[in-house]
Amino acid sequence: MSETENQTRNAKELCHWADLQADRIIKQKGDLDLYTCASGITPSGTVHIGNFREIITVDLIVRALKDRGKNVRFIYSWDDYDVFRKVPANMPKPEELEKYLRFPITMVPDTFGRDENYARHHERDIEMQLPRVGIHPEFLYQANRYRENRYAEGMKKALQQRDLIKWCLNNYRDEQHKMKESDEYWPVSVFCSKCNKDTTQITGYDGEWGLSYKCDCGNEETGDLRSFKGFKLGWRVDWPMRWNEEKVVFEPGGKDHISPGGSYDTAKLVSKKIYGWDAPITMKYDFVGLKGIPGKMSSSKGKVISLVDALTVYQPEVLRYIFAVNKVDHEFAISFDLDVITMYEAYDRTERIAWGIDKAKNDDIFLHEKRVYELSQIENGMPAVMPYQIGFRLLTTLLQTYSGDIDAVIASLADVKDEQRECLVRRCQCAWYWVTECAPEDFKFALRLDGSKASLDETETKAVVQIRDTVIPVMDECETDKDLQQKIYDIATGLGMQPKALFTTMYHVLVDKDQGPRLASFMRIIGKEKLEKILSVY
Repeated sequence: MSETENQTRNAKELCHWADLQADRIIKQKGDLDLYTCASGITPSGTVHIGNFREIITVDLIVRALKDRGKNVRFIYSWDDYDVFRKVPANMPKPEELEKYLRFPITMVPDTFGRDENYARHHERDIEMQLPRVGIHPEFLYQANRYRENRYAEGMKKALQQRDLIKWCLNNYRDEQHKMKESDEYWPVSVFCSKCNKDTTQITGYDGEWGLSYKCDCGNEETGDLRSFKGFKLGWRVDWPMRWNEEKVVFEPGGKDHISPGGSYDTAKLVSKKIYGWDAPITMKYDFVGLKGIPGKMSSSKGKVISLVDALTVYQPEVLRYIFAVNKVDHEFAISFDLDVITMYEAYDRTERIAWGIDKAKNDDIFLHEKRVYELSQIENGMPAVMPYQIGFRLLTTLLQTYSGDIDAVIASLADVKDEQRECLVRRCQCAWYWVTECAPEDFKFALRLDGSKASLDETETKAVVQIRDTVIPVMDECETDKDLQQKIYDIATGLGMQPKALFTTMYHVLVDKDQGPRLASFMRIIGKEKLEKILSVY
């Protein structure tokens, strides 16, 4: 195959929205030695699955750039030198946290008692989970960088050109919200060296490195930008300053930031006019909701699902799939109800198409499904071996039949290869958690293995005994579930029972419920030995 043909083939295969964005970055920024892609957040509370959308959006585009042979740096900034403004609703010891309002987040204690401070607790929560979904950014801690005075020059530029920044900020504001010419504007805020709060007011600047302030606590002093630890740029200037510092060429934003005249447009002006850096390519991503709960997730309101919460129900590949299959500018909701089964079925269908087991309607659909599948994997690309496919719904039945014993379930499948086991175990763990913690009650069951009996009338008892004595011994001879089901129908007919009534009786006998999984297939899953034990008391 010639090099041109190879490039054409690759171009057709790289057809995801992340690929289109990667092409746009290369086209607009040119051929670079290094493409720096950025994301970040203030760890002011639980980093939730809505925040994860930005992280995985960058990861997908990082993968797309790497698939084009580009050298890529993925940085994730913890804006942990931001102000602690509000105690989130889901934090322990809120009365203790209240004492630290207006402090830098890194100076707030971790009331969970695990980490050195509040910010580090929330940072660590996400840092420990991201490798599970195949995301490995380089983490930057902004509190450390400010305290190391890395941004002294950037703050100096901002202070010296604060009138120009004021113009940039006003540029997209309507008359009602513009700063007046007489309004004093300072791009730098101060954490007091005595009380640690930002309840401060700048009182003077010497034009070089000296910045003076006074605090509500009574402290007044002049600090040097090159050594004082408490100076920090306001975020609308801090953001573009760091674009230049890190040479960022791509960073996405939520629709609230990327809307026309929003913070990105302002930052773009500041970046070019103050720091001489062309703003990174951006793209808008929409919010992620929780099914049944209106509005977007909010850490401050305590209405969140964390990444670890999501991974208890969705195996990593399926969680990545949810974000990869949805267009980035479309809102969607994470669901923990019966939609979980539908999502696993959609992923499995994509997997079968990618591996050529199912045929796509046309080549374009095949290439798109395969690309979505590749980007959904923990390690980018096709796995070495096709994972073992078992439907999520069936898996919940198997797990409940075996009382949650994953090893026993896998042993019952017989044809699982060693290299398929790890991925299958992850699916089993998610299925067991879902069926025990999230599924509707009519989905849950436990076999009667304790010798207890259902309350049956004479005809029902006769039917159960006949099934035990005449059907169970020949179960293995039934080629299909339909054949087995017919034998149960025949017993009902012979005793003058409605088949539905006998099915209900069998569910009472097996799981003490009015209904359950399809009876014939369910009996096969339970197996002769357990069925004989359950029915032996009649």
